[in-house]
Parts: sequence; structure tokens; C-alpha cells
Amino acid sequence: MTHFGFPYRIDANGRTAGAPHEAHIREMIEQLLFTRRGERVNRPDFGAGVNDLVFSENAPELAAAAQHMVMAALQQWLSGAIEVRGVETAAEDSRLAITVRYRPLDEAREQVVTVERVF
Repeated sequence: MTHFGFPYRIDANGRTAGAPHEAHIREMIEQLLFTRRGERVNRPDFGAGVNDLVFSENAPELAAAAQHMVMAALQQWLSGAIEVRGVETAAEDSRLAITVRYRPLDEAREQVVTVERVF
């Protein structure tokens, strides 16, 4: 099954660009992590709140807060698509890296996605 690609775009054939299932799940995780709460009109609670930490000092406490926020958001919004196996965060200088270990519910193998944000 092919899903809409993110960000939305038109492919070379003039149709909506698609994304394979694995890429679609990764894109959903990235959307959740970097959507600000209140940004979506019909789903104001959607988002992980990571961007709310932008003016916080990048320290181990920031990484711990981000870890809890991400885990809660993933379980709330994507539990119908993935089983979260773990969330790891690392704060270094002005960079926050978030690694999500998950298993798509329709697959047996675990996958990992790492996203980074510079504050």
C-alpha cells in the first residue's frame, strides 16, 4: 500500500507523490515530533511539544524532559500504527537528538529513526 508522501508534493507524473509504508511511518513520527501543540486547527493537542523546549538550556534535564514528552506523544497518537520500544535523547551543545525504537504493528522487526533539532 502506498501512502501520501510528506511533505505533500506532486510527482513527475503529475500525481500526488506517495511513500512506501516504512517511509510513511517515519514521516508520521517526524510530523508528531516537530508539530507544535495548537498548530493543527482540528487537532490542537497533536504534537510532542519538543519545540516548546527551544528556549530551554540544552542540558541533560532538557533531554530527559524531551524523552518523556516524546514517549507520551508517540503512545497517544501513533499507538494504532507502532509499538514504541524505546526513546533515547541526547543533548549536546545546541543539538538535541531523539532516537525512537519501534515496531510497526504489521511487521515483526524493530526499526529505528533518529531525528535532530538544533536550538
